Amino acid sequence: MAYDQIDRPQIALRLDAELRHAHPMTVLESAVETFGDKLALVSSFGAESAVLLHMVSKIKPDMPVMFLDTGMLFGQTLDYRKNLAAKLGLTGIRDLRPAFQDLATADPEAKLWKTDTDACCHVRKVLPLDRALTEFDAWITGRKRFHGGDRLSLPVVEQADGQVKFNPLANWGKTELDGYMAEHDLPAHPLVAQGFPSIGCWPCTNPVEEGQDVRAGRWAGSEKTECGIHVARAPDAVSNVGGDI
Repeated sequence: MAYDQIDRPQIALRLDAELRHAHPMTVLESAVETFGDKLALVSSFGAESAVLLHMVSKIKPDMPVMFLDTGMLFGQTLDYRKNLAAKLGLTGIRDLRPAFQDLATADPEAKLWKTDTDACCHVRKVLPLDRALTEFDAWITGRKRFHGGDRLSLPVVEQADGQVKFNPLANWGKTELDGYMAEHDLPAHPLVAQGFPSIGCWPCTNPVEEGQDVRAGRWAGSEKTECGIHVARAPDAVSNVGGDI
């Protein structure tokens, strides 16, 4: 069922009120019931991704799963994506890559991350995902409040950039995540054992010391905390290629 963009803020508010204390499986079931084939999951296949991917595999294994292959990922992440998808029987995975023209214009030498991480994330993550999500009315993220920063006040359901976003794991902490992984015998990302509790692109991801925040290794040494896909943008951002990136 498609919803006019005018309706989506009201839908998000209603669903958040209904689901703000619900189990993640209940949130996912409601999302599928409400939006059907107009719903997608965005997954990094990172440190904690197996939990949400496993839940989706039990509810709708053919759900479109958007995986941002930035060209800068760890080899271990690419292997994990392949192996976990096969183990869980996920059949709707879409590998999203930056457009050749965008890279030729903005990052022809693949060194943009050294001088402007925001611009690098924009061309390698934000633009490919924006384009892919135009066919959907709603999408699912794996964000959690315990990751801190702007995520501390994360709702379970929200409206952003004209779409409804579901954050089924918003209420869960590390204890719940670890328990679910153990209960369902889910394989961990291979870099977790090497001190990476949050995993992105290799130039901008470092291991963390014991006691540090989960995302302390992401863009370490800078004020940057988000890649940009969860930051509100101007309505014409999708077409803003080669401009202010």
